[in-house]
Amino acid sequence: MAIYIALGSNLGDKENNMKEALQRLAKKGVTVCKVSDFMATRPYGVTDQPDFLNAVAEIETDCSPTELLRVLLQIEREMGRKRIRRWGERNIDLDLLLYEDQIINLPGLQVPHPDMQNRDFVLRPLAQIAPETVHPILKKTIRQLWEELSDKE
Repeated sequence: MAIYIALGSNLGDKENNMKEALQRLAKKGVTVCKVSDFMATRPYGVTDQPDFLNAVAEIETDCSPTELLRVLLQIEREMGRKRIRRWGERNIDLDLLLYEDQIINLPGLQVPHPDMQNRDFVLRPLAQIAPETVHPILKKTIRQLWEELSDKE
């Protein structure tokens, strides 16, 4: 089983922001194993903002899920992310999607990501690099979840 994180950016040099975040992960001892294509996507939730660039990365780390979340939030802070409004504009967004087959419900950390099955910008890149990975709660592959979402849309 692997660990997957989502990356997104819709401010500044979006591609460079995401590449920099991946480099910062490596500097913090997180091994980046695979990265999906960078995909242009429409905003989700709050639509009056620039389009996003999104990707998903498969990583390896000795960090626990809570330690990994701290690393992700630290990288966002170091890169100057400002949280102005929920689902709003951001130069970088790093979300923990799946941590092996663990199910985690803690204040501030839910794994699998609680809304990933409803987000094309998560499922499409995740299906590109891990189509047969099974969602530990829904018991469906990422490919199945993405196909179901695509059919709805």
